[in-house]
Amino acid sequence: MKVVVTGAGGFLGWHLRARLHALTSHEIVPIDRRNFDTIDRQVRNADVIFHVAGVNRGSDSEVEKGNVELAHAVANAVRKSWDAPRLAFANSIMCGNDSPYGRGKAEGRDILAAAATSVGSPFVDVVLPNLFGEHGRPRYNSFVATFAHAAANRVVPEINDRQVELLHVQQAAKALMDAIDVASAATIRPQGEPTSVAAVWQTLSEAHSLYRSGDIPPLATQLDVDLFNTLRAAMFPHAYPVSLPTKSDHRGDLVECVRAHGGQGQSFISKTVPGVTRGEHFHLGKIERFLVLRGRARISLRRLFHDEVVSFDVAGDEPAVIDMPTMWVHNITNTGADELVTFFWTHTIFDPDNPDTYAEKVDRDGVVAEVGA
Repeated sequence: MKVVVTGAGGFLGWHLRARLHALTSHEIVPIDRRNFDTIDRQVRNADVIFHVAGVNRGSDSEVEKGNVELAHAVANAVRKSWDAPRLAFANSIMCGNDSPYGRGKAEGRDILAAAATSVGSPFVDVVLPNLFGEHGRPRYNSFVATFAHAAANRVVPEINDRQVELLHVQQAAKALMDAIDVASAATIRPQGEPTSVAAVWQTLSEAHSLYRSGDIPPLATQLDVDLFNTLRAAMFPHAYPVSLPTKSDHRGDLVECVRAHGGQGQSFISKTVPGVTRGEHFHLGKIERFLVLRGRARISLRRLFHDEVVSFDVAGDEPAVIDMPTMWVHNITNTGADELVTFFWTHTIFDPDNPDTYAEKVDRDGVVAEVGA
């Protein structure tokens, strides 16, 4: 299938593109500010259009009119295409309220629904609550992003407590993808997790206090996992590697590889001959830890759809962990002359029916940014 994603360079658009890339073999056509003027050509022969692009910052007029104008551009492209692509709209629970954003989203929804009807295709209205997740922009996408960056920098933000419903952005992407299989016009309203602003800050700040020394915080709920992954993204790459203390006595040395405060996990060790690379994959939600026990290695990572590669050179005689951020392709290469022994830990036990491991190479001829020693 040919799948068009508007707003592909934004927060939700990037996550939707990452999920489509991981779980499908569809041809994905990303549209963002740089090429939005080509939308008429891009939607030709499309099977699905995800309209994710939106305006949520600016003057009242810019926000309201901006969302309406984007919807008109997509609707006109659909009509000109002479096709009947399924059209899914990333809407908001604010749609229809008496605010510029709410009014703009409501009018945009009606414009898109009318366009879908005119070409005989289904229109799916995906109504989303407050979104959060990895690589959200602080003071822009979500208060959670603001709090995650504040925790990472040991700053206490201003907290105006209130009850809030939070949905991880990967679950929002899943709800949008569910629209592919809807046969007729429909509304999808995924449910988030009820919490409070103060509770989110408490979880993030306590997680950071434990994690900055290498401990894994309590991961009792999926919300805990999602908030921790959001925090880890805010800390990457400047907080890594995380050095682990070595305890020594007359018997020798001891290093605690993982100190997990509750939850389950799985540990394993690999041996790698010189010059060989392991990994070359990414995860959507799994937390994975690398720790070299013996030998020398280079751990390299690249964020999905980006070119820059971040590399860390590590060695067994200086114990330090690097935890793989979600949706970053990663590998480890034995750069020494001897056998490499590496310890790995994941926060879940491997499930062959849901491995959350997707093959892709780190090397995309990008610019290598050396980090660490």
